[in-house]
Amino acid sequence: MTQPLLQTSAITKRYGALLVTDQVSLDIRPGELHAIIGPNGAGKTTLINQLSGELASDEGRIRFNGQDVTGLGINARARLGLVRSYQITSVFDEFTVRENAALAALGARQHAFKFWGGLLSDAAALAAADEGIQAAGLSAQANLLASELGYGERRQLELAMALAAKPKFLLLDEPMAGMSVQESSAVVSLLQSLKKQYTILLVEHDMNAVFALADRISVLVYGRILVTGTPDDIKQNQEVRAVYLGDEEVVAS
Repeated sequence: MTQPLLQTSAITKRYGALLVTDQVSLDIRPGELHAIIGPNGAGKTTLINQLSGELASDEGRIRFNGQDVTGLGINARARLGLVRSYQITSVFDEFTVRENAALAALGARQHAFKFWGGLLSDAAALAAADEGIQAAGLSAQANLLASELGYGERRQLELAMALAAKPKFLLLDEPMAGMSVQESSAVVSLLQSLKKQYTILLVEHDMNAVFALADRISVLVYGRILVTGTPDDIKQNQEVRAVYLGDEEVVAS
């Protein structure tokens, strides 16, 4: 059996007496799109923060691509190819789409603030930027300032920046949040096109999108993994229906 690209062993996060993630063990296979779902307050964002390196776990281990990355921060993990998108805070409104993507490409290889002078003179960074922009469906907007983008296009830019960093693994935190039906449909189509090219962990509330995209789904409830299975397994699981999906959502999906 193929070794997991990302594997967690009983990772846990506490805030005082509050247990937010509780002994979470996951294995995500190369080329898989694995979704995490669960009710509000289940610990999904905390889990993403632990996986990305933004938040240190209190217990447990994380292995990525055969390496123990438990002690590494977010920048070090990104340089290994574990890249988070859709909550990126480093989109510069005064830069063009292409410049933002080139900055992300450079940042994946170098430390911040060492490359400002050569932003548009680095051929490899520009090539990676253009590839990310094309993959994210933003080629027509490449020369627009980020401040000129609509909400959905800005989310696409965040994905283009992640792709420009040449990731091995993408962490996507609620990419459809706040989008119109048309924008959400476009993102689903985009993620369909990226499946198998990248290993993806998707946290998303839109169940129609999750069931359309995921190879496997893990359900997080009160900080613990309740069950992991295929979309059909999850739809038919009575405990999941009782605590999260509900009959209407299962039928709608």
